[in-house]
Amino acid sequence: MNKTYVSTRNHQNQINFYQAIVQGIGDDGGLLVPNFDFQKLDLNKLVQLNYVDLATEVISTFVPEDGKELIHQACLNAYEKGLFPEIVVPVKKAGDVYVAELFHGQTAAFKDMALSLLPHLMTLSLKQLKEDREVMILAATSGDTGKAALEGFKDVEGTCIKVFYPLDGVSAIQQQQMVSQEGKNVKVVGIHGNFDDAQSAVKVAFGDKMLKEVSDQHHVFLSSANSINVGRLIPQIVYYFHSYFELVRNKEIEMGDQVNFCVPSGNFGNCLAGWFAKNMGLPVNKFIAASNKNNILTDFFTTGKYDANREFFKTNAPAMDILVSSNLERLVWYMSGKDGDKVKEYMEKLKADGIYEVDDETFARIQDQFKAGYLNEEEEVLKTIKDCYEDNGYVLDTHTACGYGVLKQYQKETGDQTKTILLSTASPYKFPESVYKALFNEELDVYDAIEKLNEKTGVAVPKPLVGIKDREVLHKTHIDKTEIINFIKSEMEGL
Repeated sequence: MNKTYVSTRNHQNQINFYQAIVQGIGDDGGLLVPNFDFQKLDLNKLVQLNYVDLATEVISTFVPEDGKELIHQACLNAYEKGLFPEIVVPVKKAGDVYVAELFHGQTAAFKDMALSLLPHLMTLSLKQLKEDREVMILAATSGDTGKAALEGFKDVEGTCIKVFYPLDGVSAIQQQQMVSQEGKNVKVVGIHGNFDDAQSAVKVAFGDKMLKEVSDQHHVFLSSANSINVGRLIPQIVYYFHSYFELVRNKEIEMGDQVNFCVPSGNFGNCLAGWFAKNMGLPVNKFIAASNKNNILTDFFTTGKYDANREFFKTNAPAMDILVSSNLERLVWYMSGKDGDKVKEYMEKLKADGIYEVDDETFARIQDQFKAGYLNEEEEVLKTIKDCYEDNGYVLDTHTACGYGVLKQYQKETGDQTKTILLSTASPYKFPESVYKALFNEELDVYDAIEKLNEKTGVAVPKPLVGIKDREVLHKTHIDKTEIINFIKSEMEGL
């Protein structure tokens, strides 16, 4: 089978896996997608595999036939060598909910699951393509992608990385993690704007003619660490299979039983990876996408209309403070029958008018598999954290609390008692002041909250966050959102 990748907007020559990883985004501004049928996996052959071997089996279905051993070595480098616990993704119970903890990597957030692997996929792809130019990795972040990408790419030969984050749009812990990042090839830039501003500028950079000329002059090219890069998306498929198998191994379900997945969603890559897993044979009944007050995804899954003409809210779950969910474009491409021209039309409407609406047939396909909900107020998020802790002794972070709360709403409204796996996207210590306030009704400084939360709940502080208060601030650059393209140009010229 010829495994090629194309753009969701229909104007990109077919390329292979390695080219897709390095290129990052379609030539036409669309997102790169596999242009081949998903391979159905034999679950019985996978159920007893460790995480590295499972990841190898899943990810190798997306690469050329002779690439499996390369993928295996990359997975070894990413998920062993002490970077994760032995059970890479533990699955805990919180009442009737199974919580897949995706936050045991180097930055205590789920982005580690893919961004620990992406640098290895990038370097092996560069070798396969015999590419000798330097890669400049661009990443926009609403909090967790930035640190995970920085950690993954720091001091990786042949690369440099620039991360852009909204100055008032990430938690204090997330900001301190980023601005104290070490590495000779890393740079962190705060912007006066929101995440959507940063993400839009990064996308524009890939098609900017001036940047293309400068990159050619300086023997450098751009790639992405955001989930617009298919190399971020594909590794996320693995933990869906892993968490399902954990339930089988613990005799919570029988092999073949259907489960639901509830996924806190902002840019939608996490949830889309689950849909890929379903198409590869994982028995999934429904995906429940959970949002905060920025409920654009809930509206889309309810009405088929994507309307970004709305107020933007800064909340206590900042990774979901997003109005342009990039990966939704990939889902719309699949659900519209891989109609790139139609997707291009939708995206042009979104750019011009801030709104598009899918056709009835596409919407019916989407509604058949996806449900959505949101917690409307920050106090509702805090109450959910408190209720879960009092009922089950389990401490949620603010994003996972949105998922837990939406799941409870869904169960109540539908009566669906299908066993459900909730993806926990961050350690509660990434947002300790909010979690502490929720549990103990007291406002503390972020670092005092870490200490007190540990003292009162007994939940261990993740190693990446121990001593974070005392780390030196190394990155102090702040720019306006309108200056991002020129900043990238100046960085290219400095290479």
